[in-house]
Amino acid sequence: MDKNTHARTYRRLPLLLLGVALAIAPVCAAMAGKDDHVEARELLKRGQIVPLAQVLEAVRKRVPGDVIEVELERDDGLWQYKVKVLTPTGQVRKLYLDARNAAVTRIKDD
Repeated sequence: MDKNTHARTYRRLPLLLLGVALAIAPVCAAMAGKDDHVEARELLKRGQIVPLAQVLEAVRKRVPGDVIEVELERDDGLWQYKVKVLTPTGQVRKLYLDARNAAVTRIKDD
């Protein structure tokens, strides 16, 4: 392996670690309250939200970079994922996705 191959591998390390975390916990949600993870699992079981892995795939296709924060919140009665991505240029972009189907509804620069 050359030096560039090693650099690309190390840049992808956070994504690999994230993949391991996703395998352990199908839904990771940052919501207010102490039983939020239980609610998120129930929403997933009932089909009201998609798994985080599907959300991250949609984000990856739209904005390159490292995911630095994920939140699951209810807005106007609808669940949405809010994902912050640190781009390779150092810009932080916030993506809003419909939690029912992982469709990107808005992208905002922070």
